Amino acid sequence: MTHAPPLRIDIETPSRRYPVLIGEGALEEVRAALDRAGLGPSRFVVSSPTVWGHWGAALQEALPETAPILVPDGERHKTLPTAARVYDALVKGGADRSAAIVTFGGGVIGDLGGFAAATFLRGLPLAHVPTTLLAQVDAAIGGKVGVNLPGGKNLVGAFHQPSVVVADPRVLATLPRREFRAGLYEVLKYGVACEAALFDQVGRDLGPLTRRESSALTPVIAACCRIKGAVVAADERESGARRVLNFGHTVGHALEAATRYRRFLHGEAVAYGMLAACRLASARGAMPPADSASVSGVIAQFGPLPPLNDLSAAALLEYVQRDKKVSLGRLHFVLPTGIGGARIVDDVEEPELLRALREIGLNE
Repeated sequence: MTHAPPLRIDIETPSRRYPVLIGEGALEEVRAALDRAGLGPSRFVVSSPTVWGHWGAALQEALPETAPILVPDGERHKTLPTAARVYDALVKGGADRSAAIVTFGGGVIGDLGGFAAATFLRGLPLAHVPTTLLAQVDAAIGGKVGVNLPGGKNLVGAFHQPSVVVADPRVLATLPRREFRAGLYEVLKYGVACEAALFDQVGRDLGPLTRRESSALTPVIAACCRIKGAVVAADERESGARRVLNFGHTVGHALEAATRYRRFLHGEAVAYGMLAACRLASARGAMPPADSASVSGVIAQFGPLPPLNDLSAAALLEYVQRDKKVSLGRLHFVLPTGIGGARIVDDVEEPELLRALREIGLNE
């Protein structure tokens, strides 16, 4: 079957310029994309058994010489011991500094495989072939890689930009419904924090998006990549403007850590984090209540979120304070100013955050 050429969005950062290729059939272009990016012939694919079972044969049509390194998926497996399994496989496979790592999976696989690429032999070239909506719109772009510790999410990591990203909406067809919804929450993050037109587009095209029609997905994925690319170009290492992309993530990461990465998918936790941030911003008068209600309404349209009424707001604060966005004892918190804009504050007080957490459903 003949497909239209993939869309190309160029990401320009101080450390690297690289293309993101987006479109139905892009998976068939992986070999050519890696060749154009200058990745050597020794390519090690890091994937999960689930993704490989669905799409491994398709990837091997493009990279027939590749034997995958398969590791378990899910945030609770994004750890240093799992990274060590990747290192061991690279050693056994004879990887040297001419080798490259290709991640083939969702955000966890991208983070984990990217972390291995950043650290093995002090750094190997990296390519991402993301297979979840969340990874295609966010995790594969921008160079953040890392692993979790028991005390918090992504506390060990690096900035390691890929050489190329290849995103094919076709692979989203096998995603469980819940996983797909989790990616939509991340799309919504960009709309609320950065671009009102994207927020409106998601609401307008919710039907074709949830039916996973490539004609609706491709422009939305491209819009998110374009927005993130512009932010990363201005602030590659998250010293300022890039922190806006953490909208919803402070509370979201705390929820994931507090439940040992077993209850919430990342996007679901971010959805609760966005709700809390909107409540907090509205209470401060920083966000019009109507905009906060619009965000809540769209999130509700996506479908149900896992319950959190058995969790303590006070206990969650302990995890919030361990967040890597705490600097000099002050928490940097992203608050929306309306649909399409946000700002970073460092004066959020415990009582107002507790109130917002209780308003979204946590108990005392």
